[in-house]
Amino acid sequence: MTDAALVDTGAAPPRPAGWRGIVADWSSDQRAFKNVSWGKAMMWIFLLSDTFIFSCFLLSYMTVRMSTTVPWPNPSEVFALTIGDTTIPLILIAIMTFILISSSGTMAMAVNFGYRHDRVKSAALMLVTAAFGATFVGMQGFEWTKLIMEGVRPWGNPWGADQFGSSFFMITGFHGTHVTIGVIFLIIISRKVLRGDFDREARGFFTSRKGHYEIVEIMGLYWHFVDLVWVFIFALFYLW
Repeated sequence: MTDAALVDTGAAPPRPAGWRGIVADWSSDQRAFKNVSWGKAMMWIFLLSDTFIFSCFLLSYMTVRMSTTVPWPNPSEVFALTIGDTTIPLILIAIMTFILISSSGTMAMAVNFGYRHDRVKSAALMLVTAAFGATFVGMQGFEWTKLIMEGVRPWGNPWGADQFGSSFFMITGFHGTHVTIGVIFLIIISRKVLRGDFDREARGFFTSRKGHYEIVEIMGLYWHFVDLVWVFIFALFYLW
């Protein structure tokens, strides 16, 4: 008896029908991630894990707020600013939200110009995005300073439920850390793009694939995620 010769035709073998086919497809990686780079796939996995963390924080916040018997501080009063003789509720938070949402637009344009290999415009727009992010973090630092001077602590505050302080510092601090990390990486990547490291395949981090600006898109995925998370924080923490 002779064994049939195994010939690699380059084509994926036929997939079984039904659920067995789906399981076989994903487990053997025949089609599911065929055209997805490792960098982009790993960023999606990271964002998925980060989604679970932020979801746990926000669900814990909602649970604490609905279960506490002590009155919850009114966000419109706590986060109000007095400009001249007028007290404007949530004005600082509204400006911060506008800045962060605007940064998503500049980041999207940076990705667009990156894939066009227009490195000057791509790098400039990433730096503008980083400037928006740094402004957001600076305004958040001002917000923290103001509340700390008014007596807010992780274990208490002068307006009501003690859990308000811990919830505020935990959620906004964790998000602010993400924005800060994003700003740092935006500056690093924009410098590499501007120098043309991706065009000449310069040795170093993120520049191993000549002519590919995919890292700009990966940074865009991270930045859009950070902006989207802030929308939920803004709605649940500041408007509720």
